[in-house]
Amino acid sequence: MTSASYSITVRLSADGDPASIGRIATAVGTAGGAVTAIDVVESRPDGLTVDVTCSAADAPHSDEVVEALRAVPGVAVRKVSDRTFLLHLGGKLEVASKVPLKTRDDLSMAYTPGVARVCLALAEHPEDVRRLTIKGNTVAVVTDGSAVLGLGDLGPGAALPVMEGKAALFKRFADIDAWPICLDTQDVDEIVRTVELIAPGFGGINLEDIAAPRCFEIEARLRERLDVPVFHDDQHGTAIVALAALRNALRVVDKHLPDVRIVVAGAGAAGTAIVHLLLEAGAGQVLVWDREGILSPDDERLSPAKADLARRTNPAGVRGELPDALVGADVFIGVSAGNVLPVEALTAMAERAVVFPMANPTPEVDPVRARQHAAVVASGRSDLPNQINNVLAFPGVFRGLLDARAREISDGMLLAAADALAAIVRDDQLNANYIIPSVFDPAVTQAVAAAVAEQARAEPGATATVTDRTSLGG
Repeated sequence: MTSASYSITVRLSADGDPASIGRIATAVGTAGGAVTAIDVVESRPDGLTVDVTCSAADAPHSDEVVEALRAVPGVAVRKVSDRTFLLHLGGKLEVASKVPLKTRDDLSMAYTPGVARVCLALAEHPEDVRRLTIKGNTVAVVTDGSAVLGLGDLGPGAALPVMEGKAALFKRFADIDAWPICLDTQDVDEIVRTVELIAPGFGGINLEDIAAPRCFEIEARLRERLDVPVFHDDQHGTAIVALAALRNALRVVDKHLPDVRIVVAGAGAAGTAIVHLLLEAGAGQVLVWDREGILSPDDERLSPAKADLARRTNPAGVRGELPDALVGADVFIGVSAGNVLPVEALTAMAERAVVFPMANPTPEVDPVRARQHAAVVASGRSDLPNQINNVLAFPGVFRGLLDARAREISDGMLLAAADALAAIVRDDQLNANYIIPSVFDPAVTQAVAAAVAEQARAEPGATATVTDRTSLGG
């Protein structure tokens, strides 16, 4: 299946034969590509120069499409451009001033000498920094590059495009100014101390693409030390969206969270957070599978984090592999690795099963084939119904935290976000192919933000107090 993420633009010279354009389009289609545009760059008496934009399934497929174009009679390939790389030229972010700087008066208020008055006021009343600076609308997106997407330990430089993208999503969906912070260390102490040192300039910290189990300790220590909320999106964002999707999937199949048997594949950051939030939401029966098999509290091979997860989910000490765990299960949630589950194993699940293979870029089991055996299927893929995407959660969560001037984030706020997200899908909209709203639905950020802010204000000590010092004499 073709994707815009493997979209290319090929500049071609074509002879004067009127059928050349048709042959070009046919060659792309025969090679399995999808033409999205053919633009004339230059017209001459003896022919044309055209830009052919088309999508492919992956990088090798893009090469196949180009070779097919090279073979078209009367056509010469002049240049091939990868549109995804072109989009990243120079980065995806910029800094823009919110205030005019056109006159001496502008400069005297925005900078010296006027700014000194604001500095002195903040030194006397530091609680007002959120109100009178960018801190009140700013998030640091922090990574060490150790778990970039599903690609692994690529380092801070290679992680920067993802952090830029995350910052762009914050701005697009929640009007939050976010900054990519890529740290050239994987030492827990150094990461924690660095974030502590930069925290005064931010209203929230979004940890991103930090490998487990290191991410758990980093998050816990920062939550203890900082007076701004710390959110690990790979954990909490994934958990929020997964819980929201599951709530609606269970509505479709007429089952209830406390009664269903759930299997979670993957005991890393996302899997651990999903299990925790499911239990907080009232799930009664959960088994977790990872490379060691079904996590059991009597398995001495388990890391401390996995052993704790086993104790919380499998007190009976059930052992086995992933297909064993699925026998009679109502729900499968995958956040592990691609193709770890044969589709035939789904036949052993309970009637009207729910299957969420969420690993990226390759799901645990083919979502298309899974539909033959499950009543509801969702995945992380944008080319299929029911995309479980973290962008449904983190912009609204931080919008709500910043609006409430929250000092922390709690399980109650995460549950409020999940419930608000699920509630966007009305009863008259709900069906097996629509259990989660579109990422472009404007109601998503608004609803999640309002729910998180309300919960934050309701929890004692969760929010900061600021005063109004903009009035004369303030």
